[in-house]
Amino acid sequence: MKLGPEPGDHAIGRSRGGLTTKLHLVADGKGRMLAGVLTAGNVNDTTMMAATLDQIRVPRTGRGRPRRRPYRVLADKGYPSKTNRSWLAARGISTTIPEKADHAAARRRKGSRGGRPPAFDPEAYKGRSVVERCFNRLKHWRGIAMRTDKTARNYFAAITLAASLAWLNASFSNTP
Repeated sequence: MKLGPEPGDHAIGRSRGGLTTKLHLVADGKGRMLAGVLTAGNVNDTTMMAATLDQIRVPRTGRGRPRRRPYRVLADKGYPSKTNRSWLAARGISTTIPEKADHAAARRRKGSRGGRPPAFDPEAYKGRSVVERCFNRLKHWRGIAMRTDKTARNYFAAITLAASLAWLNASFSNTP
């Protein structure tokens, strides 16, 4: 997250549940947060995939630039779009994103012009529960679950602190 003047909405937007904030995050295979972007609750998930994945910086052991691309992206039904799939394919990133029912219906309605359905591996998709566990671990902090901070900067700082402590906890325990 960039430090600078605080936006007027403080990453709070109206959605079905009222005034909310949305955290888009990338987690590794052990459920540890690698990157995150905070937006207002009314911001569409699909538009935030590239911005969230661009935040990844994993240092390499030894020399070399930090790793910035995952091998595979497991995302929920909030992220499928032609734009996201082509963006990921251009970078050589494998995807496992379920197709929305309305997208599948539109594709079938077009017949042979609708194209092939996107590849989906249900066995690989089971790994997406790791991301949900990451959210669960972060929301154990009451201030994060309730969004008690007014500014987006302070709220994201609390998320970063909770994620850092989760990293430390994972490095000192034998459990994944």
